[in-house]
Amino acid sequence: MPSPDTADAFSSAAFNIAAPDPAIAAALRHKIDRKTKPQGALGRLEALALQIGLIQQTLTPTLRLPHILVCAGDHGAAKAGISAFPQDVTWQMVENFLAGGAAINVFARANGLALTVADAGVAHDFGQRENLIDAKIAPHGTANYLEGAAMSAAQCAAAIGRGAQLVADIHARGCNVIGFGEMGIGNTASASLITHCLAGIPLADCVGRGTGLDDAGLARKLVLLRQAADAYRGEHAPLPVLARFGGFEIAMLAGGMLAAAERKMLLLIDGFIVTSALLTAATLHPALLQYCVFSHRSQERGHRLQLEHLGARPLLDMDLRLGEGTGAALAWPLVRAAAAFLNEMASFESAGVSDAGDNPAAAIDTATDTATDTATGAADATHAA
Repeated sequence: MPSPDTADAFSSAAFNIAAPDPAIAAALRHKIDRKTKPQGALGRLEALALQIGLIQQTLTPTLRLPHILVCAGDHGAAKAGISAFPQDVTWQMVENFLAGGAAINVFARANGLALTVADAGVAHDFGQRENLIDAKIAPHGTANYLEGAAMSAAQCAAAIGRGAQLVADIHARGCNVIGFGEMGIGNTASASLITHCLAGIPLADCVGRGTGLDDAGLARKLVLLRQAADAYRGEHAPLPVLARFGGFEIAMLAGGMLAAAERKMLLLIDGFIVTSALLTAATLHPALLQYCVFSHRSQERGHRLQLEHLGARPLLDMDLRLGEGTGAALAWPLVRAAAAFLNEMASFESAGVSDAGDNPAAAIDTATDTATDTATGAADATHAA
């Protein structure tokens, strides 16, 4: 994987990401279907088990040293009033992460997830900290995109490259499952602009209350973001949009996702801001999406529209809107359960349990259901045509 210092180096060929080979899919489906249960009885867990097996190209996948990477950065536009909280909350929350007191710390501990916090560009000097990775791209965060580009092309590339290296280092320690989280006052505004530009969703539909804006604050936020969007004359392509409106933490997450997919890791995608990073990365490399598990559907309206745009079905819908990677941490037990049933649950043959094929009446019911499904599918296809 290259470590370029200019955005031009991040062409579509910069990362070697191939979709999982589907050749093993039939064997995986057969193994899932022969478990001691009616076919499809474990619902979404069955699709999740299939995805994990496809990614790892094995009938017996293993999930090793699961990890959450939280990237933090400040945004120059935050001082313009696009957030209900002052910019200082970014560094204060990073201190909370380092002290182990934030929600992501609690959920990571509860679920056996390692946690890495990276300073992508927080406007604060943390000094030498054992449990913080200093990955600053600029000491005071990004510039104000209301006045120009948030970052230069070189800074954007450096953030992507640094995020990729962080994930490469985590993978080298034996991890093959990684979740992504973020912290940065004002980053829902960046996510809104990125989503608007890359997904073509009307800006008003992308803009939400973020950290809790009231009606007046929400209206002001939308006015400011419309000004920023109207002033942009650049290409609506991933890297120019990311450099114009993104945060260093968003760019770093995008790089981390690309590196994770290149290494055939399983990616746990969190909420609105993390999905804006994914939009950037997946527009460059669409095959990346096949390595992603969408943890939850955020209360942020823009996140719901992102998921629809990507054709993604999240595992959870709990009205979360905290970020930090909390949704990824909460979804992890479901991912672990999917791999566990695939590996440990008995088959009809191994357990000596009769299945529907041993019951003539059940076989008739199955045949009737199949015929009904076929007829319904044909009717749907005719209607669609």
